[in-house]
Amino acid sequence: MRTEYKIFLGVAVFLFGAATVYGFYTAGSANISGTDADGYQGGVEWVGTVALILSGLLCAMCGGFFWFVARRIDLRPEDREDGEIAEGAGEVGFFSPGSYWPFGIALAASVAGIGLVFWMWWLLAFGLICVIFASCGLLFEYYSGTRHTAEH
Repeated sequence: MRTEYKIFLGVAVFLFGAATVYGFYTAGSANISGTDADGYQGGVEWVGTVALILSGLLCAMCGGFFWFVARRIDLRPEDREDGEIAEGAGEVGFFSPGSYWPFGIALAASVAGIGLVFWMWWLLAFGLICVIFASCGLLFEYYSGTRHTAEH
């Protein structure tokens, strides 16, 4: 996890720096007459600046999470200088081989996104409710239904 948090925090620092440079560059890009060839009247171009800041915050949030987790677990082989490839062998985790729930979550999130873009509150609400139900379906997939494994 140490490698991951260093990468994410490095990208976050770059994005914050890029937002600063972008903000100063766009603020000073207007010519003497006050408008340029595209009709831009000067001042900071806020959409790009805010997008870079939010991207930096997202990377910082992920880096902070990985840093928080890295403090609480032992070093993995890929985090050590003397780590061998064979040390990382073995079971990584369980991943469902044939689940349709991720497609349902993506479809519901798309519906919610369309509702947000066109500000149709009823479509947004419907999409968010579907996201919750699809997430619950994914979470409880192996606790109910035909895939339920009862241990007696």
